[in-house]
Amino acid sequence: MKKISLHIVFWIFCLLFFSSIQFLWDRAYIDLTQTELIAIAIEASLLGLMPKMAFSYYLVYYATNRFIKKTAKFGYLLSGLIPVLLLCIIVDRWIYLHLVIRDVYHGLIRPSPLLDPRGVTAVILYMAFSSGLMMTIKLVGNQLAAKEHEKYLIKQKLEAELKFLRNQTNPHFLMNTLNNIYALARKKSDDTAEVVMRLSELLRFMLYESGGSFISLTDEIKLLQDYLELETIRYNNRLSIRFNKEIDTDSYQITPLLLLPFVENAFKHGISETRFESFIHIDLTVNNGCLHFLIENTKDDPSDNGKKNIGLINASRQLELSYSDYNLDIKSGNNTFTVKLFINLNSHVEI
Repeated sequence: MKKISLHIVFWIFCLLFFSSIQFLWDRAYIDLTQTELIAIAIEASLLGLMPKMAFSYYLVYYATNRFIKKTAKFGYLLSGLIPVLLLCIIVDRWIYLHLVIRDVYHGLIRPSPLLDPRGVTAVILYMAFSSGLMMTIKLVGNQLAAKEHEKYLIKQKLEAELKFLRNQTNPHFLMNTLNNIYALARKKSDDTAEVVMRLSELLRFMLYESGGSFISLTDEIKLLQDYLELETIRYNNRLSIRFNKEIDTDSYQITPLLLLPFVENAFKHGISETRFESFIHIDLTVNNGCLHFLIENTKDDPSDNGKKNIGLINASRQLELSYSDYNLDIKSGNNTFTVKLFINLNSHVEI
């Protein structure tokens, strides 16, 4: 329906353009009032509009399309275009001589031969204007549509990549936690059942509440707290955890599961490989939409800089796809590993 409306508007514009030229031409030769001249010009242009429409649609939607799609050779199309053009010219001239002069001008204009050079030239110019304008609009429209389709494909690709990165968090997290449960089961620990229960709660949250583009920052923080409590059961007194939080309002939204990989990394590549007493210090502050996240943990291997860790790589890519204003700083010392993250929560990227 929209396309039909656009075509109607296009031909109304052409009709007004043709009528304006006809009015200026008639005003110099016909002694009538301006209102009468305008009415005559519109009626005459309207009667002669059909052949111009026929030629324009044939050229733009048939001949040009077949040429672009290479379903017909140029010579073949040209051999069909010339007869159509001649036919439209003859029909246009016949309408002008037998309908317009007789019924519109009522003999005020003297008839000329059917193939009068000046009349034929005028018809060709009118057809060139309408078909050329239509082709220009169509080509511009096709180009804009192609760009929109390209944007759509890019959006689909980025959304699929972001979804893939988020989905990687679940099996990665599950694998780590199952290793913890396995270690507790081997020790026949009484905490095994509680760990399984907490794991089921965390997985329920990941599967059913983190599928959208955003979740509440308070929910993300609760997820981190639950995960820390889960891990604390395993390490007992060997691990010291400090989690400080300062948030000026509870209304903030954040990309789901964005902070969890950094906490997972502290356990998997830090605490789990440390043989002595260890610590994890986490500071999270949010003020005026600016999030500052600092996590520091002990580690034994001075050569482990964490740069090739798939969890950190995925988290970095999620940040890139989700926010335009952020900064991630990863530093590895001899005995500590530090991640500093800044995010402007209001700079979310619209994919």
